[in-house]
Amino acid sequence: MTPTEVYQKLRERFGEAIGSFNEKALDPYFLVRPEAIVEVCRFCKEDPTLAFDCLSNMSGVDYLKENKIQVVYHLYSYPHRHKIVVKVDVPRENPTMPSVEGIWKAANWQEREIYDLLGVTFTGHPDLRRLLMPEDWIGHPLRKDFVEPEEYHGISTRRESLLK
Repeated sequence: MTPTEVYQKLRERFGEAIGSFNEKALDPYFLVRPEAIVEVCRFCKEDPTLAFDCLSNMSGVDYLKENKIQVVYHLYSYPHRHKIVVKVDVPRENPTMPSVEGIWKAANWQEREIYDLLGVTFTGHPDLRRLLMPEDWIGHPLRKDFVEPEEYHGISTRRESLLK
């Protein structure tokens, strides 16, 4: 299926829960409302004509000026050799959305990474805790407004620039 056909199928099935579609992007994508992501992803995996059996990547992007964090899912179907990108926008002040770990086990650590670095809470995740930063670290380092502390447990976080 082409990305446009995938989008049309999902739009017919889920209506307004499926948002705008950008077919001209390098990786065509469409938006999904946060509350519908589990149902949409389950359908994407289980529908025989879609069969998106692989969550090949999941990432997050902070859009400070738009006051949102975007969670990006790259889906691939090994049986059909087609792919699509799904994006979900959540507000920066309370970035919460359902987990898809129950659909693709690969989401487990990817959701933990997004939680750790951007602060998105994935409800229903079986083990949502920091993955890369220490458990007592304050803040989320990939947020555009993150200010690195001067020190952590008495250890300086300042480094000389290797570019000078």
